[in-house]
Amino acid sequence: MKQEQGIVLETDGQTAKIKVGRHEECGSCGACSGAQNVVVEAANPLGAEAGQRVRFEFREENVLTGAFVVFILPLIFGGVGAVIGHFVAPWLDATGSLPYVLGALVFFLIALGLVKKFDRRAAQDKAAKPVIIEILDNQQ
Repeated sequence: MKQEQGIVLETDGQTAKIKVGRHEECGSCGACSGAQNVVVEAANPLGAEAGQRVRFEFREENVLTGAFVVFILPLIFGGVGAVIGHFVAPWLDATGSLPYVLGALVFFLIALGLVKKFDRRAAQDKAAKPVIIEILDNQQ
């Protein structure tokens, strides 16, 4: 389990939104387009309140699975689509690179749909959410 610290921005029942500063693992990613802070929604079994600094943990498997689905899966689907475009080209009497590009584009769009579906499912999965494990101090 990986642990991080952050400040609770707001709470809503059994969940809390936590502002987490960027760290060295985020330095070379660029996915947040320069954002200095990331907001994470976590389970709040300790009843932390807005303004408190907390420690939370999340399973690293969830991060790795998410990274694979978001970054690698669309590339794989695009490659498979290009290969399928190559084999479909003679049936469509198409020449040049158009069948490859269209195949890659269609399968890439299918992969984006799967990423969206994965994102919706992950957002609803309570077991995948980080969990607040300690309230470090009160900054109210």
